Amino acid sequence: MPAVVAIGGGGGKEYPGKLTPFVTITCIVAAMGGLIFGYDIGISGGVTSMDPFLEKFFPSVYRKKHHDKSSNQYCQYDSQTLTMFTSSLYLAALLSSLVASTVTRRFGRKLSMLLGGVLFLAGALINGFAKAVWMLIVGRILLGFGIGFANQSVPLYLSEMAPYKYRGALNIGFQLSITVGILIANVLNYFFAKIKGGWGWRLSLGGAMVPALIISIGSLCLPDTPNSMIERGEHDEAKKMLQRVRGVDDVEEEFNDLVAASEASKQVEHPWRNLLQRKYRPQLTMAILIPFFQQFTGINVIMFYAPVLFSSIGFKDDSALMSAVITGVVNVVATMVSIYGVDKWGRRKLFLEGGFQMIICQAVVAAAIGAKFGIDGNPGDLPKWYAIVVVMFICIYVAGFAWSWGPLGWLVPSEIFPLEIRSAAQSVNVSVNMLFTFLVAQIFLTMLCHMKFGLFIFFGFFVVVMSIFVFYFLPETKGIPIEEMGRVWKTHWFWASFVEGDDDYGNGIQMAKGEQAIKNV
Repeated sequence: MPAVVAIGGGGGKEYPGKLTPFVTITCIVAAMGGLIFGYDIGISGGVTSMDPFLEKFFPSVYRKKHHDKSSNQYCQYDSQTLTMFTSSLYLAALLSSLVASTVTRRFGRKLSMLLGGVLFLAGALINGFAKAVWMLIVGRILLGFGIGFANQSVPLYLSEMAPYKYRGALNIGFQLSITVGILIANVLNYFFAKIKGGWGWRLSLGGAMVPALIISIGSLCLPDTPNSMIERGEHDEAKKMLQRVRGVDDVEEEFNDLVAASEASKQVEHPWRNLLQRKYRPQLTMAILIPFFQQFTGINVIMFYAPVLFSSIGFKDDSALMSAVITGVVNVVATMVSIYGVDKWGRRKLFLEGGFQMIICQAVVAAAIGAKFGIDGNPGDLPKWYAIVVVMFICIYVAGFAWSWGPLGWLVPSEIFPLEIRSAAQSVNVSVNMLFTFLVAQIFLTMLCHMKFGLFIFFGFFVVVMSIFVFYFLPETKGIPIEEMGRVWKTHWFWASFVEGDDDYGNGIQMAKGEQAIKNV
């Protein structure tokens, strides 16, 4: 029995439309919402490796790093207060994403983006002027609220605005912005760490105001999506926007399907409860497992703590920050590969190739660190060539993630949800992502201390499991109009049993059209 039955765009409806300059620019502006997420991921690890920052806020870590020469290098950053500084943001993002679901559904995607930018701006200001640890935590919580709103609204906005033939590439613009944000943060950390007087960390944290202003101002300039306008009863405006977005006047069929989907969604009084219906089991499964697996690739071990990790395995501070810059460059370039290939090669091929690449690299890095550091974490003099080999394989690992699980972890969930559960399901997706990002961030340094090089084997195991999951249970979604996505489950060897016999499946379009026809009679 085959793992899946893949469906191309020619198997169903093909709405007219083209990739217009208007929709391209609109999606680029919206995708910049990823900058705030990426900047924070990159900035936090670099700041926590800066000695003036550690000395001021986390003196016990500073003493362990510089004065306790007997300390196991695996454990020199093991501090729950330090990890709470990083991970509190993701707990706040989890909570805010639940509220963001309602805001996104009732008031549109634009308002959620604006709220995300404003909250992130407030958090950046507090962190930049922080005098005590509690100010850092409060600032991080506000940053988290901002990320929760942005991550809820931006992927949905991109999936709804993009023509279905180009949806993958335009949606991955969000992930590209995340990687650009990480790279910018790593470069700034490298140079700010050299500022005399030791206050460069304030510029790193306060610099988050720039991406916050970009998404805040950008959201005010963006149009709302036709889907969101229809959801709020603005049918005439929605049709005009759809014509402008698609670049053609003949949008009647797509518009009617959007209206029908909206009418069906309004009949759903409790979208959260509706998620539990059997016919939505495939989407709910993906909304939970894809973000879970994305975090357990181990990528945030690299991106959160790249400078800390490199410092812990024998690099000096400047070298650690520069190594993080190198991985940041690889991240951006590899994400561009995904933009080029996602609508050409398909989602499944990228998922599986990226998974294989990450498994190999994790095994090599575990062996390299284990051979040199052993169990006691004292490598002695680390040869330069040896360090280069470790960095090289970490870069290959980052590339594998950046053209597979990185962008596709956001793209696939955002494009498979029917309109009636879309906001709620995306909220589940973001919440699960943030929950496990929080857990990984909170326990990583403790895991590094106790599991040592075995940490890479731990995450490698999950990469094996999730690659098997994709092979058997994830259908191909390239080239499928977002309002026609229901048919991929009806032809899948496993999921078909959950949706069979449900003629109104797929945003309730058939049911809604039938009811409209009866009214017309």
